[in-house]
Amino acid sequence: MKLESDPHLRRVVLDTNIVLDAFVFKDPATMPLLDGLHSGTLIWLATQPMRDELDRVLAYPQIVKRLVHYRLEAATVLVQFDALAQLQGVAPKAPLTCKDPDDQKFIDLAVAHQSLLLSKDQAVLCMAKRLLTLAVTAQAAIN
Repeated sequence: MKLESDPHLRRVVLDTNIVLDAFVFKDPATMPLLDGLHSGTLIWLATQPMRDELDRVLAYPQIVKRLVHYRLEAATVLVQFDALAQLQGVAPKAPLTCKDPDDQKFIDLAVAHQSLLLSKDQAVLCMAKRLLTLAVTAQAAIN
C-alpha cells in the first residue's frame, strides 16, 4: 500500500530513545504509538543507519542491565524493529541542521517524508517550530 494513497495512514519517524521506551522500557506514554503501529494506522519509517544505531545502543552497559531486568534480549528488540519499521533509503540532508549530528538522520527522514517525528531529545524538540515550516511535527509522544 502506498503511503500517499491513504489519508488515514500517518508516517512516523522514531528516534532511538523512543524505540527504547516502547520496546524495552514499556513506557506507558508509548502505548498510543504501539497501538498505531500494530493496527497499521501509523507507518514507522526508518533507515538502515537507524537500525544500526539501535543495535549499537542495545549493547551499551546501562541498556544491557535494563534488558536483563526486563528479561529481554537485544535480538528481540531488533526483531520488533524489523517487523514494524519500513526501511527507506537514507534521506538527503534537510534544509535544517540539528545541533546533535547523531539526530540529523531522523530529521532528514522526517523532512523527506513530511512525517511526524517522535523524539525526547531537546536538540530535536527545540527545532519543532522550524520543522513545522517543512510539514514535520516534532513531539515527544503521541497524544
